[in-house]
Amino acid sequence: MCGIDFGGTKIAIGTARPDGTMLATRRLATDAREGAEQAVRRAVDAARALIERTVEETGGHCPAVGAVSPGIVLPDRILLAPNVPGWQDLALAGTLADGFGLGPGQVTVGNDAKAAALAESRWGSLRGADPAVLLTVGTGIAAAIVIGGRVLGGAHGAAGEIGYLLRGRQDIGFGAGHAPLEEYASGIGLAARGAELLGREVDAAAVFADRDPRVRALVDEALDELAVHVANLATTLDAERVAVTGGLMRSAPRVLAALRRRAGEAVPFPPVVVPARFLQDAALRGALSLAVELLLDPAARAT
Repeated sequence: MCGIDFGGTKIAIGTARPDGTMLATRRLATDAREGAEQAVRRAVDAARALIERTVEETGGHCPAVGAVSPGIVLPDRILLAPNVPGWQDLALAGTLADGFGLGPGQVTVGNDAKAAALAESRWGSLRGADPAVLLTVGTGIAAAIVIGGRVLGGAHGAAGEIGYLLRGRQDIGFGAGHAPLEEYASGIGLAARGAELLGREVDAAAVFADRDPRVRALVDEALDELAVHVANLATTLDAERVAVTGGLMRSAPRVLAALRRRAGEAVPFPPVVVPARFLQDAALRGALSLAVELLLDPAARAT
C-alpha cells in the first residue's frame, strides 16, 4: 500500500506492508506558493515511481492508496486548509484516483491529525488507551480524540480543531478568519513572533534554541498557554492518555514538561502524557493506516 501526507511545507510519501512496516519513503517540498495543482501532480508522479520501485524489490503489489491533508477533507473540496493556494478547491480522492489510474474503492483520504491518531491507536503510543488524545504540535496545532478505538469526527469533521480555540474574551477567532491558539503557539506562530522580537527571520527550531531570555519567555508562555487548553480537553474527556507528535517535538523535553506540569496541577484525574511513537512521520503513518482501513473495510473513506 502507499500513503501520501500533503503538508503545508512538505509532502511525505511511503510504501508499506499492511502491518505498518515501512518499505520505502520519499519527501518533496510542497512549494505552496505555486499552488495546489502542481503539488498533487508532483506527489502522484513521485508516488508512482516509489510504488514501482517497491514492487520490483518485493514482488508485491499496491492494493490501496491513502492520503491525508490538513483541514476537513470533503469529496469535492477541503475546508480550513488555507496554506496552499487552491487547496480548498481540490476533490482530492477523485484527483488521486485519476492520477494513479485506480478505482474509487482503492483510494481513501482524510484529515492528517485524525489519521495519525488512527495509526497511533493501531500501532503506537495510544494502543489500548480509551479515551485518548493525539496532540499534533508543528506547523499547526490539532488534537484527535480516540474513543472506543475510533477517531471522533464530529458533526462536520472538525472535532479536535483546537487551533481555533479562543484564548480569551477579546478573541473573535474563526469569525474574523483567525485561529487564535494556532497563531500563538504553533511553529508558524512562534516563528512569526520570534522574528518580530528579534528583528530577523527565524524558524521555530531557531526560536526554541535561542538563549535570549526574551525568546525563552516567549516559548515558555506559548507552551503554557497550549498546556492550559490540553488540560481543559483532558478534563472534559477524562482522557487516559495524551500522546504528542509534530515538528515541535524536536524539543520534546521542553514540550512534554509544560504539558505534564499543567495536567498534573489542573486535571482531576491527570492523563499520562507521552511522546507519540511516530514523532516525525505521524501523518504519513496515518495515511497508510487509512489504506489499511480501506483494505479491512471497503466502505471506509475518511476519518
